[in-house]
Amino acid sequence: MELKIALTLNDNSEAANVASHLGGALYSDEREDTSRLPFTALVTGVTDDVQQFADSAVEGVYVVAERIIKPGVAKVFSLSPMVGNPDLSHAQSDAHWRDTHAPLALKHHAYMTEYVQLSILHCIRGRALDGFALCGFETVEDLKTRFFSEPDSYEVIMDDIPKFADTAKSPRPLIATPHRF
Repeated sequence: MELKIALTLNDNSEAANVASHLGGALYSDEREDTSRLPFTALVTGVTDDVQQFADSAVEGVYVVAERIIKPGVAKVFSLSPMVGNPDLSHAQSDAHWRDTHAPLALKHHAYMTEYVQLSILHCIRGRALDGFALCGFETVEDLKTRFFSEPDSYEVIMDDIPKFADTAKSPRPLIATPHRF
């Protein structure tokens, strides 16, 4: 596990500049219509100067614990912002996500080539969130048609998510292309 900063932006060009400056990673949704998305880009990196983003185009600034559940290389990600279950503390929600949901995801998303959980430890600025799930696939087609691998996979995953997340308040997922700087 590694502590990082995560930044959300609505300008992919500015996000690329920020990611390059940080020497980090950029996950950007490059579809034409992004009007229904909570943001269009997520940047992760390491810095000791969070104040540099105070006056920038950055929407959200978060301190995150990066958990690499399944190391690998993906060409496209389902990037899901997550609001925790309101009946649980952040620690309880996060523990279920890490200890119960992650093994289920590995089993029921067999075509997933990479899986990273970004657990939000502190929201400096922006929308109150508890985490970002990065489910990586080889192709957009795999993401759209092979997200679930067994006949009961959809039901198992969808039954588990409300145990740790507020599905009504969690923002819409992005289809994000990764860029490493």
